[in-house]
Amino acid sequence: MTEYTLREIMTVVAAREIKDGDIVFCGTGISMIAAMAAKHINAPNSVIFFETGAIDSKLEELPLTVADPRVMYFTSMNGGLTDSFATMQNKFIGKHVIGILGAAQIDKFGNLNSTSIGDYLKPKARFPGSGGACDAASFVNRSIIFIQHEKRKFVNKVDYLTSPGWLDGLDGRKKAGLPGGGPSVVITNMAVMRFDEKTKEMYLSGYYPGITPQKILDNMGFEVDISRAKEIKPPSHEELIVLREKCDPQRLILD
Repeated sequence: MTEYTLREIMTVVAAREIKDGDIVFCGTGISMIAAMAAKHINAPNSVIFFETGAIDSKLEELPLTVADPRVMYFTSMNGGLTDSFATMQNKFIGKHVIGILGAAQIDKFGNLNSTSIGDYLKPKARFPGSGGACDAASFVNRSIIFIQHEKRKFVNKVDYLTSPGWLDGLDGRKKAGLPGGGPSVVITNMAVMRFDEKTKEMYLSGYYPGITPQKILDNMGFEVDISRAKEIKPPSHEELIVLREKCDPQRLILD
């Protein structure tokens, strides 16, 4: 069996979620590598864009941040912040737009906190905040969420609602007037979680080889259904070659 790291399987699993023709809004780090890997592996006609205004980036070399000039190389359009968010909200292409997000906390409905831990006015920890995440979570058709699998991160209620998931359930987004489709998948260093079609509550969809469903539950602050869980197919040799030789040969993010 080909050896791989947890960050590598997380990246490959996310890349598999991107379909050919999708328009992908992503940020710095593992989300960027996942979008790059998808173009090389399973979604060659996907389009990557960034909040800094680069649309349809070629990404021949891994940028360090979304503000790195390399995101502007051989793009279809170099615009600005307005162009980026207009892409999310365009009703003609919106059904194809997905976002890749991260957070410090997540609850069972996929609501995200990337603002503060504890009371907002007297926090235990303060984070950078939304950036473009709230807009992406509100407007894109579906979102992929990256988060470390720890009990302190999977909480009953987020300390601060930075980016909306399914809010309080099935009709939560509709009542709030949000046009986007909501989160579709949560990818951690242990498992893949999805959301029930009827209740919009999180459930365990898959677990990585060598990790048990019980270990996953032990590292969460709330219970989830594990009856539908299956072991996830590990990265293939070809997928790992793409990650290691084309996306991040210098191991800037994968290590």
